[in-house]
Amino acid sequence: MQQFIDHLLSLDWAALFTTWGSRILLATVIFVIGRLLAKLLAALIARVARRARVDATLIRFLTSLTVVSLTVVAAIFAVDQLGVDTTSLIAVLGAAGLAVGLALKDSLSNFASSVMIMTFKPFKPGDFIEAAGTSGTVETIGMFNTWMKTPDNQVIIVPNSNITNANITNYSHEPLRRLSFEIGVSYSNDIHAAREAILEVVGADERIKTDPAPIVHTWAFGDSSVNLMLRIWTDTALFWDVRSDLLERIKTNFATKGISIPFPQREIRYLKDI
Repeated sequence: MQQFIDHLLSLDWAALFTTWGSRILLATVIFVIGRLLAKLLAALIARVARRARVDATLIRFLTSLTVVSLTVVAAIFAVDQLGVDTTSLIAVLGAAGLAVGLALKDSLSNFASSVMIMTFKPFKPGDFIEAAGTSGTVETIGMFNTWMKTPDNQVIIVPNSNITNANITNYSHEPLRRLSFEIGVSYSNDIHAAREAILEVVGADERIKTDPAPIVHTWAFGDSSVNLMLRIWTDTALFWDVRSDLLERIKTNFATKGISIPFPQREIRYLKDI
C-alpha cells in the first residue's frame, strides 16, 4: 500500500493533466459536434422528405437511423483521440453488421420493399388492392409487413417483399371505375328493344356518369342467346352497389317489356340409321 502511495506521489500530475485533459476535452468536443451535425442532418432529411411527401413512418425511421449512425461515428473518432486503437473496434463492428445482415436478409428485404412502397406510394391505407395473391383493404403499411382486411373481415398480414415482387392492382386509385358485364337475350327478341330497355334503366340511375356515356354493344352470338355488352362509368366507392342494383332493375325491366333471358339450351337431333 505504501509503495502505491509513493508511486502516486511521484507522478507528474501537472503533465498528466495537461496531456489527458487536452485529449479528453478534444474527444468531448468531437463527440458533441458530431452529435449536433447528426441532428442537423436528420432535420434536413426530414424537411426534404416532407416536401417530397414521404410517409411519416419512413421519415421517423430515416432520421433515427441518421442520428444513431453519425453518433456512433462521432464516438469512434472521440475514442480514437484518447489513444484507443479503433481499428479492431471498427473490424468487430463490421463483422457484427455483416453477421446481422445475413441473419436478417429476409427482414431487410421486407424493409427495403417498405421503403419502396412508402416512397412511390402504389397504394395507401384505405385503398382496396389485389397484391401477392390477396385482395383486401389496406389497413396499415408497416416497416416489414402490410396489414389488409378482406371483404369478409379477415385480417391478412403480407410481407412487403411479396407485394413489390408481384403485380399490384389498386382498385381505389382512380375516382371513377368502369363497370362491364354481358347480358344475354333470346334470339327471338328484338335486339334494339333490349338495348333500349337496358339504357332506360341506366338513364334512371343518377349514380351512373353520362360522360363517358353508357354504351350497349352487340357482343356475341352465344349458344342460347344474343349477348349484349353494357359498359358504364361510376364512382369507385359505389361500384358494387351500382352493379347489384343494375342487374336487378334490368331483369325487372326485361320482364315488364317481355324480353327474356334464356336458360342454356341444347338442340338434340336423332338420325335414323340408313
